[in-house]
Amino acid sequence: MKTGRCDTLAEVPTLLNKGTRISLMLPRHQTITDEIKYETSSNTWNKNYINYIDVIRNYFNYRSNLPNSLSSKLINIDFGNDVVAHTADKHLPLTTHVDIELKLTPKKIISSRFELCKNENFRQCKYKWPYRSYDGSCNNFENPTWGMAQTRIWTPAVASSGHELPPARLLSYHLFPELRIKDPIWTLLTMQWGQIVTHDMAQLATAPNFNLPSTSCCDENGQLSKQNLNNPECFPIVIGNNDPIYDRHITQCLTFSRATTDYQVANCRLAAVSDSNQSAEQITMVTQFLDLSNIYGSSERAANILRTQSGGRLRTQILNHREFLPPVFIMNSSTFACDEDRPEQVCYGAGDDRVNQNPQLTLLQTMLVREHNRIAIILGHINPHWFDETIYQETRRIMIAQHQFITYYEWLPIIIGVQNAFDYKLIYHTDDIDYIDDYNSNINPTVLNEHSNGAFRVLHSLVAGYLKLVDEKRSPSSHKFLRLSDWFLRPSIIAKADNLDDLTRGLADQPEQTRDEFYDHEITEFLFRGRNRLGGDLRSIDIQRGRDHGIATYNDYREFCGLRRARNWADFSDYISPNNIEKLSRLYEQPDDVDLSVGGSLEINAGGALTGPTFLCILIEQFYRTRVGDRFWFETPNSVAAFTQEQLSEIRKATIARFLCDNSDNIRTMQRRAFEKPSINNPIVKCADLPSINLSLWKDYTLELPGQQSKQHFSILYKK
Repeated sequence: MKTGRCDTLAEVPTLLNKGTRISLMLPRHQTITDEIKYETSSNTWNKNYINYIDVIRNYFNYRSNLPNSLSSKLINIDFGNDVVAHTADKHLPLTTHVDIELKLTPKKIISSRFELCKNENFRQCKYKWPYRSYDGSCNNFENPTWGMAQTRIWTPAVASSGHELPPARLLSYHLFPELRIKDPIWTLLTMQWGQIVTHDMAQLATAPNFNLPSTSCCDENGQLSKQNLNNPECFPIVIGNNDPIYDRHITQCLTFSRATTDYQVANCRLAAVSDSNQSAEQITMVTQFLDLSNIYGSSERAANILRTQSGGRLRTQILNHREFLPPVFIMNSSTFACDEDRPEQVCYGAGDDRVNQNPQLTLLQTMLVREHNRIAIILGHINPHWFDETIYQETRRIMIAQHQFITYYEWLPIIIGVQNAFDYKLIYHTDDIDYIDDYNSNINPTVLNEHSNGAFRVLHSLVAGYLKLVDEKRSPSSHKFLRLSDWFLRPSIIAKADNLDDLTRGLADQPEQTRDEFYDHEITEFLFRGRNRLGGDLRSIDIQRGRDHGIATYNDYREFCGLRRARNWADFSDYISPNNIEKLSRLYEQPDDVDLSVGGSLEINAGGALTGPTFLCILIEQFYRTRVGDRFWFETPNSVAAFTQEQLSEIRKATIARFLCDNSDNIRTMQRRAFEKPSINNPIVKCADLPSINLSLWKDYTLELPGQQSKQHFSILYKK
């Protein structure tokens, strides 16, 4: 099916009548919220509501340019007629009115959501339950599936010229070479915390997640698989004849399978109305809130497996008299992977099956579990009448609150710029404010495809190919290094000798790479290489994944985000260097062809941020949604279980530095701002001198009766 781009609403009906998917371009002051109501006697529709916002919502507006309220459409669907939309005001007086007529069939509209079979037995929300669900459901009472696991990620149509795009590997090699430039300020911990955040918010579904057969597009020798050459699920990264690294006679392709979609797993009643023109939507396997699904899991089953069911603690194993993540076999899942070559070497289990990808990721997830158990032990001690469930849930709440505070107030301003974080109301000055009361049930916190498969991947340029091990004396002469590709999927390294502490100090001492167009060869030539000479190319994967997901072009998003739409190559010169523009003109046929992942990554950084303006626009939009659309956000006063003002003040004492100190094996010193390199203005101090949370404020003075969860307990503990 061809794809069309429309600059005005008037063009939409024409494109849709031609059977064309649309990427809707609206002025930045306009936005649309559409809701579809099925009214038919057929059991297929059963008067369900489907949120159609994703098909044409122009969410790329900067927050300052949004109208005071949104226009909404009520679309009545009848099997025998076209769809007619009419304007319907939605609650607020200052509504931006947009008139439009759409001609869609139920078959086309059915693809706008993944709710499918799994939600036919959707459980009723517990309106007075003070804790988050494990799968993210019921965060929003009006839209209980928003942000939950196993729902789709938003996908706009691709604006394409119709010509074949240049191979992803060709773009990777020519546009993103290796040049190791150290960041003058920020440590490698900044990069690594970014992976914790992105794994918490999104995970692409793969065939094994749904017990579907997986497809290998290339054989073990790197040759195109003749058996699967015509398989529609194959989308291999083809290697060119003159590739200087992957010689074509040795490697023809790098395996890349298309993302699992709702169309593939729709084996229930909705599949009956699908057809070949249906637009498939990608699925995320984790909750889309910032809720530490990495360690707690995204389902009740996973959460129960990861718990000891005693004292509110999470399961661990003891290795060399120290606490580490539990062994992978407890998860009983085929999606976890390790590359250990001896049975005595460990492979870890966690709430996220990517936990073993690299040593630093495994290290931080180990520390998160240790922090949970540290807090649980303290809460159990000061509240001996609490049962396992109460200790666990209260600890989980505190953990998520710390995570949200560190991420938004300490880490995010580094990525998007301090002033942007305040200007776009992602964070607030908290010296003169207690709660932040701006939760909005109309804001969908679902992760944007352009965020997880575009803007957020720009942080891959921060990755360092060699990991520094730093001892307690921090003597430069004693520093050792690990080669990153030697330890992909081999997590046992962190449990050996003093590696956990030495790698932790290394994270807080070693500078990350600068955010630019240069990528370390460890991730562009040796990714997950195992025992092989070469591995994969993460930059090629980033580009290929954007195409797989149907993400529109860089030029489209430039315009969405307020930049001038490029009509010729020179128009890119506002944020892309002349050298890179010249390369783009040789690799692509026209400016409208440039992939979002490519163009956004080539932009020079906007003032104060570690990204250019296009990706900055998308990141701001996503992190605004993530906060304002979360009913359980730690600063809200309105949740059933909002923190008291005193408790909230303690949460705001959390720092990444104290987190590292408390959960290491034997680290005694750390700089106060661990995302920032040690310096005269950021000296290394004793861990004991760093601020810590006073958990005595969670002392419960009620008495919980044996065998019951006291409602009085909740009302008194959270009394404001």
